[in-house]
Amino acid sequence: MEQQLTPRWWAVVAVMMGIFLLVTAEQLPIGLLSQVAADMGVTPGMAGLMVTVPGVVAAFSAPLLPVAVGRLDRRIMLTLMMVVMVVGSALSAVASNFALLLAARVLVGMSIGGFWAIAGSIAPRLVPGDQVAKAMTLIFGGVAAASVLGVPLGTLLGDASHWRVAFGALGGLSLLTAIALWCWLPPLPPKEPVRLRMLAQQLSNRGVRVAVLTTGFVVVGHFVAYTFISPILQDISGVAQRHVGSLLLLYGAAGILGNIAAGMFAGRHPYRAVLVIPSLLLVVVAIFPVVGVEPTRGVLLLMLWGAVFGSVSVSVQTWILRTAPNTEAATALMAFVFNMSIGVGAMVGGQVVDSTSLPITMWAASGLFLLGMLLVLRTPSRVVGEKHR
Repeated sequence: MEQQLTPRWWAVVAVMMGIFLLVTAEQLPIGLLSQVAADMGVTPGMAGLMVTVPGVVAAFSAPLLPVAVGRLDRRIMLTLMMVVMVVGSALSAVASNFALLLAARVLVGMSIGGFWAIAGSIAPRLVPGDQVAKAMTLIFGGVAAASVLGVPLGTLLGDASHWRVAFGALGGLSLLTAIALWCWLPPLPPKEPVRLRMLAQQLSNRGVRVAVLTTGFVVVGHFVAYTFISPILQDISGVAQRHVGSLLLLYGAAGILGNIAAGMFAGRHPYRAVLVIPSLLLVVVAIFPVVGVEPTRGVLLLMLWGAVFGSVSVSVQTWILRTAPNTEAATALMAFVFNMSIGVGAMVGGQVVDSTSLPITMWAASGLFLLGMLLVLRTPSRVVGEKHR
């Protein structure tokens, strides 16, 4: 039995590596925002488009690419998406102006959407039923690992050398991951091709609707504020710019712990796991401009912020697996919402921060967390098969 399971667990690791690099690629500009803005001669709000563009492209790629490829083996699709990531990262590293950099980020967005749409529902096809929760925790651990390793190390590399070097390194690691995916994944023909009508059908299920809307409120709110975490730490908490990369390591480490805790808790209590997320984010982000006004308290709030947001992916995906009529279609829909929310959040945050201030931007984000919390509170826990004690 062990010999039969080992190859499939290597496949799970390969998918986790892909998620890790995709999230790193999407969020890396957050840590390098000040560098790129200065080098390209744009405002921080304009530089935030490096997060908005791939987020929006990924949002539309997530539901449309699985439809477009039809019955294409998912192993081939996942590998191709990583190859597209290689090209997008390489072009980002050599872009001569900001317009070309944004064009390269379009390719990054395509790979993110196409990969995530399949990866989120693949665990049940790789491991036995009683191992699915562990496989999902590992796969979505790539999201938190991107925060603890990818984005911070990319930021440190960019600070020590140049932001272009960070994007080039990302391209090299993406190439290695594409090879691993091809070698380790088994053939994965789709059980049923995803049709556009299937995506709409998922919304007829109340559990899916609540998951979609709550994810939208939480992710938009998060990126309204977190896109500008570098200036937040510097201007509100008094942290020197040279320490931002190191502090993002702490943020990511907290995110990994949050992902692990959520993976264990959400399997038994998906309703409560999802409810806790906007509730805690509301408190942390709302008080940050008032409480986090010196380095120590700012860092503590940053770590709590990371732990809570690190639990989002595995908690919501567990909710989806409990409620969705078609898990691959629902996962593609969730990938659309998640990535569109990243793009919208970064764009809205850029407009707010350029026209008002960092504290107001954080309070605007808190308002979105409040909406997410109220939505879950209005939903009966029996929707996901959970009863209050």
